[in-house]
Amino acid sequence: MLSGLFKAWSAPARRAAEQVISGLHVAPEPADIEWLASLMLRRDEDHAAWELRYARRAVGLLIAERDALNDRTAQEVSAALIASFSRDPHIAADRLEMALAQFQTRLAAYRAAMAKRDGKEPVAARMARELLTFAGAITGDHQAAISRAGSILSGYGTQAADLLRAAYGTAQLPEDVAPSQALG
Repeated sequence: MLSGLFKAWSAPARRAAEQVISGLHVAPEPADIEWLASLMLRRDEDHAAWELRYARRAVGLLIAERDALNDRTAQEVSAALIASFSRDPHIAADRLEMALAQFQTRLAAYRAAMAKRDGKEPVAARMARELLTFAGAITGDHQAAISRAGSILSGYGTQAADLLRAAYGTAQLPEDVAPSQALG
């Protein structure tokens, strides 16, 4: 009986997670790749594209952890995301382990930047610093670079939240119940 319930639950859950993941695999904007590469010593557009792809996926997973309607959602998205690496046409089969390790490193850094609550700098700026560091960006106008990178990452966050709502729905509360009262 429980096995049947799990199967019934897991198929729609897998479809919802895959719907989110397909959105997280959208290629970065060419202008964003070109801009980030312009800040790099060797203007490496391939590296810039990789960093933006990693960033979109990491931000998407962090948003799933933050905004999920239940604890399973982030687990489902995480499992689907990790599995998607093996299907990524940008990753050679013999480089999969390395790509996953690189992603995990970036995810940890973005997670730490998102979690830090010192009030000195907005979350988008802290995360932007991580993106610029991973890209090896060298910039004369550091504030402008942080602003643009933060805007890109904020856009990824908004897209991820929209993907989650489209795939999993939104919380519905009666009009007379405040969200803080919903948990009892």
